[in-house]
Amino acid sequence: MESAKWGRNAIDLSALETILKHVEAAPPSKDKDLQPAVVFLLLFGETEPHLVAVLKTDTKGYPWRNQVALPGGHIDQSDSSPEDAAFRELEEELGIRRSQVRLIGSLGHFQTINKREIQVFTGIWDGNGPIRFDPSEISRVFSIPLKELLHIHHDRRYHGRIPSVGELIYPYRDLVIWGVTGRIIHFLLEQFYPPEADLSTLYKT
Repeated sequence: MESAKWGRNAIDLSALETILKHVEAAPPSKDKDLQPAVVFLLLFGETEPHLVAVLKTDTKGYPWRNQVALPGGHIDQSDSSPEDAAFRELEEELGIRRSQVRLIGSLGHFQTINKREIQVFTGIWDGNGPIRFDPSEISRVFSIPLKELLHIHHDRRYHGRIPSVGELIYPYRDLVIWGVTGRIIHFLLEQFYPPEADLSTLYKT
């Protein structure tokens, strides 16, 4: 796999969607004491797919303080399913409506150090704004080119193994993605590697 390929080709969003529809989801934990939560991993941009992320505010005592995260939150009793909770949180946090997202499926369940179990849903956003968020919870909303994350994944030799929490980071501009968000992105990117570790099928030529 030559790193030169990464810079001159565009990733095919439709190919990624097909892969994610058939992903083997990460299983839930057997720990019944974990608090369930949901997030949405949104992709958008046909010619150059991006991932939507948020930077949480610098609020003392807030468990996600100053962390890069995916939009989401807790499951309420009023939610009929985790999927409905994910769509509700997406609209509450960013103003993105269900009608603007083409649901792909779920990447499965990921556990955090503060006793939460997050189910990750994937979808394609139409990219239409405006984005609205509560500045008391979110300081910034930004998008990351998927190709940049693949660069980092490749250059740090993350493929084929699960790095430790301290090692697994994805630096992007002035931000560092780590923790459970880093593990979710690692899991996502690993799905894009065919068994022979050749990413050529993902790229438009």
